[in-house]
Amino acid sequence: MTDTAETPRQEAQNLASPDHHLTPSGIILGGIGGLFLVAMMGLTVCDVVGRYVFNAPIKGAGELTEILLCAVIFLGLGAVSLAENHVTVDLLTDKFPDAVQPFRQALTGLLSGVILVVVAWRIWIYAGQIGGYGGSTTSLSIPIAPLGYFCAICALIGGLITAFLPLKRLYLQLSHKGQN
Repeated sequence: MTDTAETPRQEAQNLASPDHHLTPSGIILGGIGGLFLVAMMGLTVCDVVGRYVFNAPIKGAGELTEILLCAVIFLGLGAVSLAENHVTVDLLTDKFPDAVQPFRQALTGLLSGVILVVVAWRIWIYAGQIGGYGGSTTSLSIPIAPLGYFCAICALIGGLITAFLPLKRLYLQLSHKGQN
């Protein structure tokens, strides 16, 4: 029989650290990204086989691969934000006292979120410029502006999630301490 009761320290650590499990929406985003990766891989294999075996490459395969790669990256941003699995470097922050960690996480989450929102804003403006002059891909003439808007929306959502989750965790931890 195992003891499931947590010590106050374990309980505080659970509130202080992010939960690294994907939510259903993160699983959906990851699944769509995975489908795009498989499509990108299949397109590349078919293009290489067509190019070297049949001397007939797929027209616009490079453009489609670039578009799929961009979609994978920005869709993945939402899934990474939901799971709080951003790349981090902890050179000094691990040495901070446990009481400071939730505040540090909230501050870095907020700053990272603001940066992503600024990136989203700039991508949106750039997509508008590209749409204004009718920018499209060279071989297949696929309009680029919709992809830019898609990337801007994904970056905005990722930024909001990145800022919200650590702030929510800090709030829960502070309200949990207030109840004790």
